[in-house]
Amino acid sequence: MPVIPIACLSDNYAYLLVCPETKQAAIVDPAEPGPVLRALARETASVAAILCTHHHHDHVGGNQEVALTLGVLRIYGHESDKGRIPSQTHGLRDGDTFEIGKLKVSVLHVPGHTTGAVAYVVTGDGDPAVFTGDTLFVAGCGRLFECQPPAMQESLQKLARLDGRTRVYCGHEYTESNLKFAAHVEPLNHAITEARIHTAALRKNGKPTVPSTIENELCYNPFLRTHSPEIRSSLGIPVNASSEDALGAIRKAKDNYR
Repeated sequence: MPVIPIACLSDNYAYLLVCPETKQAAIVDPAEPGPVLRALARETASVAAILCTHHHHDHVGGNQEVALTLGVLRIYGHESDKGRIPSQTHGLRDGDTFEIGKLKVSVLHVPGHTTGAVAYVVTGDGDPAVFTGDTLFVAGCGRLFECQPPAMQESLQKLARLDGRTRVYCGHEYTESNLKFAAHVEPLNHAITEARIHTAALRKNGKPTVPSTIENELCYNPFLRTHSPEIRSSLGIPVNASSEDALGAIRKAKDNYR
């Protein structure tokens, strides 16, 4: 299925998801209207919906203008974000499904970064895709603004259980700094070294580092590797500490890392 990353603001990504058979499309997290509308003008697709991963303005700031310009009638977000997501029409729960053309979209409630964060898993043409907003980044995860580590740990594990081939489309271009931190806490992990080389080449050529895959994230994302003895040793996390406590320690270390 075609997924077109759209650079917004300083380091955000919106996405245009297109059903190849029907040409129906959805826009994920339209942070600002200009780039999104310009990208759509280059495509032969009809936008059926806007998919919002969470309520932060740098993800939904373009909702109203995009919806008004395109006549979009469906704007999705978690039910708890009603009143926080501009122009939201549909409140979602974990496990809900809907369609974009002939693509099936399944909803995962993934609180951690915010209480109403959701991820959208899309299947139906080629490898699956998941739009994770600020919950799961390439080699990282979002800051814990509205939740505690156990909620984020549970949400990340929910994503980790997806098919390993699932392509990961996240909300920001943070990959280089995330991998730098990953190398700092797990320096002997060769997957991180290879990912840094690949990422540097992409960025040198002005290309986005998305998508990753769930399989790749399990290899080098420290927030999915709370079991790693090397990470625990690097950060002084006790061997018998829970995964939730380990994630909290890793997140605190990343918050303070420069």
